[in-house]
Amino acid sequence: MKGLGVVILAAGLGKRMNSTLPKVLHPLGGIPLLQRVLRAARSLDPQKIVVVIGHGADEVRRVCGDGNITWVLQARQLGTGHAVRRTEAVWRDFSGDLLILSGDAPMISRRSLESVLREHRKQRATLTLVTATVEKPSGYGRVLRNEKGELAGIVEEIDADESQRRIKEVNAGIYVASSDFLFAALEGLTTRNRQGEYYLPDVARVALRDGKKVKTVEVAEAQEILGVNTREELATMEKALQEKINRKWMEAGVTLRDPQTTYIEEGVAIGRDSVIGPSTHLLGRTVIGERCRIDGNAYVTDARLGNEVHLKFSVVLSGCNIKDHVEVGPFAHLRPGTVLERNVTIGTFVEVKESLVGEGTKANHLAYVGDATVGKETNIGAGTITCNYDGFEKHQTTIGNRVQIGSNTQLVAPVAVGDDAYIGAGSTITKDVPAGMLALSRTEQKNVKGWVKRFRARHKKK
Repeated sequence: MKGLGVVILAAGLGKRMNSTLPKVLHPLGGIPLLQRVLRAARSLDPQKIVVVIGHGADEVRRVCGDGNITWVLQARQLGTGHAVRRTEAVWRDFSGDLLILSGDAPMISRRSLESVLREHRKQRATLTLVTATVEKPSGYGRVLRNEKGELAGIVEEIDADESQRRIKEVNAGIYVASSDFLFAALEGLTTRNRQGEYYLPDVARVALRDGKKVKTVEVAEAQEILGVNTREELATMEKALQEKINRKWMEAGVTLRDPQTTYIEEGVAIGRDSVIGPSTHLLGRTVIGERCRIDGNAYVTDARLGNEVHLKFSVVLSGCNIKDHVEVGPFAHLRPGTVLERNVTIGTFVEVKESLVGEGTKANHLAYVGDATVGKETNIGAGTITCNYDGFEKHQTTIGNRVQIGSNTQLVAPVAVGDDAYIGAGSTITKDVPAGMLALSRTEQKNVKGWVKRFRARHKKK
């Protein structure tokens, strides 16, 4: 078996994206374009992966630098042929096949790449090009064939005549070449074209001229080879990816009430018989258990939900862990570090952050629980706040089991409330409350006789 190396071209400026972000770092389904191509390349277990970078090189390295990658800088973008030639020194001691991919074509699958490699080696080809038939070939090089249907060459769209532009078979920008042939062929490229660049597809012309065996492999799904050059193309690809992901989950037993408005990233997992409402975003490494219900307009990132969790309308969750039979919302916000044990209820306009809330506890409305540990079967009244920040540091609040906290209570941390304690409504608690006690902090109420009558009389005279 021949050795396999991979070259990924990722040096382009991407002018039509009109962005300060390098084109290959724009996310598709939450993952940068280049990361997707790297994932496909790594699935083949190559001996080495080389990425050619140029525009935004440092940022590309920073974002995509995980794993064993050899970076090669193309300081001046003189074409795809020039980009590959910049890697020659890296492959000096390598003997085998080089797979060349584009960093802005993120949909290529492992299955297709394996098929191309298999055919290349089966045919003992020197060079194999991947092609696809597309209805709208604008922007792609066209595949030229002779009267026998054999490859005659590749012409870039800018250099093509009218008849050539009507060809729908396009060059996918994916190549497999014998390393010894490739770099010799690259030396023979010229810039005699409208862009004044060294075109990588011209190695096919060199191979045909020299009598080498050149093969083409057409991918079954043309969508796999599409590149991203504009925001519109990125949006079109995002939609296609979402349709694929949503279809997968529906086939797996998940109900999507409105697939058109449901956005699910690839790292998400969803249990059977869960129901996802409209305008829901499930992002990152979110895990949804079985028989969960998400009413809609939810934004969930890196959260873990147990079974039979109910997220009511318009909730935001990030980095939290929710156990079975929990209800959240509507209009609740669970921030990172939140853990809700079984049968907890977090209601309307309640925010929880960096807190453990014990089994069966309820905070039904208008509360903030931050940097706290709350026991079982406790009730947190409306308007309750854990005052956890002193301007410099965060402090902990500890609330025991079966505690009743009255409405409009401020718990000034650090403070602890023991089991079975009661906090009177409207209290500001600055000292620990022992178990089983009632804590009150109120000014004395005064009822002033005749005040309303005198007040109204004064205003009537004006």
